[in-house]
Amino acid sequence: MQTLSEENYLKIIYNLDKQGLKKITPTAIAEALSNNPASVVDMIKKLTEKKLLQYEKTKGVKLTEKGRDIAIMVVRKHRLWEVFLLEKLGYGWDEIHDIAEQLEHVHHTDLADRLDKFLGQPQYDPHGDPIPKANGETAITYKTLLAEIEEGKNCRVVAVKDTSAAFLQYLKKLEIGINTNITLVEKIPFDNSIVIMIGKTLKTTVSKIFAENLVVQELS
Repeated sequence: MQTLSEENYLKIIYNLDKQGLKKITPTAIAEALSNNPASVVDMIKKLTEKKLLQYEKTKGVKLTEKGRDIAIMVVRKHRLWEVFLLEKLGYGWDEIHDIAEQLEHVHHTDLADRLDKFLGQPQYDPHGDPIPKANGETAITYKTLLAEIEEGKNCRVVAVKDTSAAFLQYLKKLEIGINTNITLVEKIPFDNSIVIMIGKTLKTTVSKIFAENLVVQELS
């Protein structure tokens, strides 16, 4: 049985790999966890000894098959719990992440499968992240950012990179959620801000940071 901290490390490494990071370094893990690099190195050694990780300085950190299976289960439970909290208990999408961080470590043989069935086998969590199946398969992971869309193009929101309460509350204030349609009206070179049309009524200007944390699918 892994500790809560060990599961968190495996989950972070899994997520960094899914983000397309070619080389997962101790520094990248430390930044993702907001942790001390020295502590990260110690944990990498520990998880390597448990045969949950492989680590070479030139190649970075990789999950072993056993480590990957554990990481997938933690991520699967986290994202299913987020759906449950939002859809069944009425929590806001800015509240569910922190609660799911605790619930993801509840261990029971078929808990995730039962939860998945109860929820109707959702493919994505409320923040747009794909929910792994028991075998590790996932739906499409969208990666195009609003910042990368050209002027005049239409798109729909499919996910958020930043799941902090502050960002999600800001999106809620702008009435932006998953599946909201957005038109990129203009890019302003002076400060890299972006003028957008939300739906067909609200026109507003957002920052570059905002646009880099909203994942979208371009519409034809």
